[in-house]
Amino acid sequence: MTAALPFLPFSKPFIDEATITAVGDVLRSGWITSGPKVQAFEACLSEYFDGRPVRTFNSGTCTMEIALRVAGIGPGDEVITTPISWVATANVIIEVGATPVFADIDPHTRNIDLDKVEAAITARTKAIIPVYLSGLPVDMDRLYALAKQYKLRVIEDAAQAIGSSWRGRRIGAFGDFVSFSFQANKNITTGEGGCLVLNDLAEARLAEKFRLQGVTRSGLDGIDVDVLGGKYNMTDMTAAIGLGQMANIEAVTRHRRDLARHYFTQFGTGFEANTGAQLPLPDFGNSNWHLFQVVLPDRGPGTRADFMARMAEQQIGTGFHYAPIHLFTLYKKRGFTEGMFPIAEKVGRLTVTLPLFYGMTRADVERTVAAVKSILATR
Repeated sequence: MTAALPFLPFSKPFIDEATITAVGDVLRSGWITSGPKVQAFEACLSEYFDGRPVRTFNSGTCTMEIALRVAGIGPGDEVITTPISWVATANVIIEVGATPVFADIDPHTRNIDLDKVEAAITARTKAIIPVYLSGLPVDMDRLYALAKQYKLRVIEDAAQAIGSSWRGRRIGAFGDFVSFSFQANKNITTGEGGCLVLNDLAEARLAEKFRLQGVTRSGLDGIDVDVLGGKYNMTDMTAAIGLGQMANIEAVTRHRRDLARHYFTQFGTGFEANTGAQLPLPDFGNSNWHLFQVVLPDRGPGTRADFMARMAEQQIGTGFHYAPIHLFTLYKKRGFTEGMFPIAEKVGRLTVTLPLFYGMTRADVERTVAAVKSILATR
């Protein structure tokens, strides 16, 4: 009797023994909140992003909110973003009192369509938040040309894009505000956490105030509060994990790109024509391949949930990224309705995320592709 194959999750973090030891050292040190490890992690990230100021936080959500606050965006302002992202991307706009404006996505990249962004700009528009879905950046040249033309700030939601690049330059090494997430399923993780790349030290100091109750300290006993801040600081325990992860980032990115190439090889050139499914763009120069997503064919019996259940029966985990934000109840109450962004709605209804993580093998890819093909053949 053949042994059952082990369950293959769609994502799994990689934490090496050196990192586990480093966290233990922090716990034994007696200094477990923000301290020398956070400073070292920020310095490591700054070096990675060509010397730009970097500040770390306890999530990749507050990073975007703080970027909006540093940019002075608030009530009466509009911010354009994509309906295909984790809901945090739009929620932070509401959190600062501004109005989220959605623009539909490009059906090929599944990122925000910059032509539709330009059409959505009004006199009240103050910023754009593009999302680099699966680690694939938008056309950065066009993005920043639009920002310059209309005098807009850009908060790049690069939550999935550490290790990605544009025309040979790392995402985060140039541009305006760039926000990264270190949540558990990201290419580089601290369990929970994030960082914000800023333009200068003045912005970085203001971000520090927003990060910790608006406090400014001077000397041994001087303290003042001149802005309304929150409690968003990273701990030395999580920073120690981040330092260990950054030591492996180049190897992680190479391996994920290799797995993605193998996915394309295994699916073959006739897969899309034969099934009606849509593979992602085969970008191996810019994307870090955070996710490998397939848009299921919009025909035949069964739903996405049925497909995911049948994959699970074969011990293969899947996910979906993401449900369209504008169709959540919170956003329907703000006037958004079905049909407003048809491409995002179709992609949000049919996209499935397949396994892709650092510990995977090519054999895992082959097993996944075989399962996908067998299920689609019966739909």
